[in-house]
Amino acid sequence: MEASIIATYRCRHRCTMCGTWKFPSAPESEFKPELLEKLPRLRFANLTGGEPFLRDDLEEIAAILKRKARRVVVSTNGTFTERVLELAKKVPGLGFRVSLEGLRETNDELRGVPGGFDRGLATLDGLRRMGVGDIGFGMTVSDRNAGELGELYALARSRGFEFATAIVHNSFYFHKTDNVIRDPERVAGAFERLAADMLRTWTVKNWYRAYFNLGLAGYARGRARPLPCGAGTDVFFLDPSGEVLPCNGMEESIWYGSLGNLHERPFGEIWTSEAARRVRAKVAACPKNCWMIGTAGPAMRAGLVPVTGAILVKKLKMIARAGGGRRGRRR
Repeated sequence: MEASIIATYRCRHRCTMCGTWKFPSAPESEFKPELLEKLPRLRFANLTGGEPFLRDDLEEIAAILKRKARRVVVSTNGTFTERVLELAKKVPGLGFRVSLEGLRETNDELRGVPGGFDRGLATLDGLRRMGVGDIGFGMTVSDRNAGELGELYALARSRGFEFATAIVHNSFYFHKTDNVIRDPERVAGAFERLAADMLRTWTVKNWYRAYFNLGLAGYARGRARPLPCGAGTDVFFLDPSGEVLPCNGMEESIWYGSLGNLHERPFGEIWTSEAARRVRAKVAACPKNCWMIGTAGPAMRAGLVPVTGAILVKKLKMIARAGGGRRGRRR
C-alpha cells in the first residue's frame, strides 16, 4: 500500500495551476505527528503539501513516516533550503523532489516567486553535496511550459537528478476548475518526445517513466487512462485534518468522498468500512481519467506484467527502427 501525506495546505508560492495557497489550513487544525502512528506499514509515502516545510514539526512527521514506510519522499518548492538540508541530516534516508515548472523565467512566472528557480536548484545541489541520493525535480506541464519539457529533462540528466512529470489537473486539492490544455497535440507531442528520449536509454527505470509520460500524452488528448484506477485500494491520501481520502483528483462537482477520519477510528476500521466500500465504487465509476503519479504509479505496479510487455514492445520497435536506419545509410 502507498500513501500521500498532506501535511499542510499552507504555501507561500502563488502557482497559476494550483490555488491551494488561497485556501491555507490553520496550523491548529493540522494533525499532530503522533496521529501517523495509526498508519499501517507502507511500501511508499510521499510527504507533501502545500509546502510541508512550513510545519515546525516536520522532523517528527518525517521520522514516524520513515519507520512506517520502506521509502519516503518529501515534495517541496525548495524555498527553505536550510530547513531541507537540516531535515535530510536529522532523518537520513529520505528522498526529496523540488517543483520546477520550466527554466528560470518560466518557472518564476508560473510559481509567482522571483528567484524560485535558482533557490530550488541550490536546494538540490546542497542535498547532493550532502550525499543524498534520492533527489530530483518535478514539472507540471501546461500549454505555457510544454516547450521546455525537453530542456528541463536535459538539465536534470546533466546534474544527475531524477526527473518527474505531471500535467495540469482540476480537483478539490488544487482548487482549480479552469486547468485546460488548449493545444493538446503540442503538449502530447512534448510528452511523446520525452518518452522516446527515455526509451533510448538503457536505464530500466526510464522505460517505466516513458510509459507514464505516454499516459500523460494520452491524457492531454482526452483519452481514457491506460490502467484501472486503484485509488482507495492501492493508495490513499491523508489530509491535514486527518481525513483518509482515495486520491487528490476528486472534483466536488463530480464526486467527493472520504473513507473516514483517522482521529475518530483506527485505520483498519476505516479501510474496511462501509464508507470505504462506497468510495471504491465511486472510484470504479469515476469519469475523470486522471493520470497523476500518486494513483498511476500504484496502478503500474499492480499491472506490472502488461505494463512491462507494452514497454518492451516499444523498446524493440525503437531498436528495429534504429537498425533499419543504419542499414539504409550503409547502402
